[in-house]
Amino acid sequence: MSIPSLKHVSACFIKPHPPIQDSNQIWYLSPWDIRMLSVNYIQKGLLFKKPTTSQNLQHFINKLKHSLSLTLSHFYPLSGRLVTHKTLVPPTYTVFVDCKNSPGAKFIHVTLDITINDILTPIDVPPIVHSFFDHHKAVNHDGHTMSLLSIQVTELLDGVFIACSVNHSLGDGTAYWNFFNALSETFQNVNNTNPLSISYQPIHNRWSPEGYGPIINLPFKHHDEFIHTYEAPILKERFFHFSAESIAKLKAKANKEFKTTKISSFQSLSALVWRSITRARQLQHDQTTTCKLAINNRTRMEPPLPKEYFGNSIHTLSTETTVRELLENNIGWAAWKIHVAVANHDNKVVRGSVEEWLHSPYVYRMDLFFDPNTVMMGSSPRFNMYGNEFGMGKALAVRSGYGNKFDGKITSYPGREGGGSIDLEVCLSPDKMMALESDEEFMNSVSV
Repeated sequence: MSIPSLKHVSACFIKPHPPIQDSNQIWYLSPWDIRMLSVNYIQKGLLFKKPTTSQNLQHFINKLKHSLSLTLSHFYPLSGRLVTHKTLVPPTYTVFVDCKNSPGAKFIHVTLDITINDILTPIDVPPIVHSFFDHHKAVNHDGHTMSLLSIQVTELLDGVFIACSVNHSLGDGTAYWNFFNALSETFQNVNNTNPLSISYQPIHNRWSPEGYGPIINLPFKHHDEFIHTYEAPILKERFFHFSAESIAKLKAKANKEFKTTKISSFQSLSALVWRSITRARQLQHDQTTTCKLAINNRTRMEPPLPKEYFGNSIHTLSTETTVRELLENNIGWAAWKIHVAVANHDNKVVRGSVEEWLHSPYVYRMDLFFDPNTVMMGSSPRFNMYGNEFGMGKALAVRSGYGNKFDGKITSYPGREGGGSIDLEVCLSPDKMMALESDEEFMNSVSV
């Protein structure tokens, strides 16, 4: 059986409307942003049932393009390109966003002769889902020549997939979903008297410690010194659903086992995943295993950064132990280790981390950042994903592209039914995924 291929219908670039002001021509990268230059774009998208009304898809496409141009007037850096400025005397290397001299954000319309069931029925996520996203395998530094934002609409036989690829040097998950939410809101309001109004205006003032910025000079002469391509191994990607009831039971169990009330739902779930994947890997008991969590710095700072801050403001927490300790103790013990790491991540730690980076700047390398014994919990079930309807009703599912995946990467999403339910997208090598699917402790918490 031949695998269907994408058929390109159209592609164009979209600029902000109204046009950006001259004062917004240049957008500087913060220390958090610069660290992301060698990782992949953020790639997330929503699957909808194709409308059965008389409104044809081309009308939808045109309305979405117009909505994008209006939304870009608020999120204008996404319409730009990266630019590097270098001098020899004194030696400086600065990467920033040129918001003016750019063709804009990219918009693509393609068709694919498969159905919604072809995506949702298989146990593992079909590899063809990666083709729903533009900028496949691109790293953020490629934003010098590629668009910083690309929207791809894939028209299926009975569905529509709206995929968004955003340069990770411009924003984290919070910024990403703030943009996605604004695009959906603008689409819903585009026929109203004031389509330019959105609920949460992005804040573009760049944050750096006092005495630094907005221009950050890097100690490099050429991007070859800090840009490294990473090729993911062969992975199985599977979604596991955890109902609100299952999560509540897991939280109660973890707190009871450690005789506390402080362990959160997500910390309990992370502990379950960490232990289960470590078991599936069949590691030697004297080896070290690490659980990492992506954490939002905004609320941890004093004063806090507003949630509308557009850019990166995340940190990767780590807690480690030996395989023997992790597996011989219970979920409560593992969850408490994660809780302590989260609780200790305060304003002093956040600012100290940035100060340390400014004295010795570096760029994240995917091939060095995660070892084979790591479990990494990314994204957040708190993001508003299913509130984006684009006139087609509630999405059927959330899916992601190739970007930033490796053996042990877990991406969390809100469950479609809400109420505290969580979906986890688990990426593992085929043999480890098979072992996880047979793990009794893990599968007992998974909901049908």
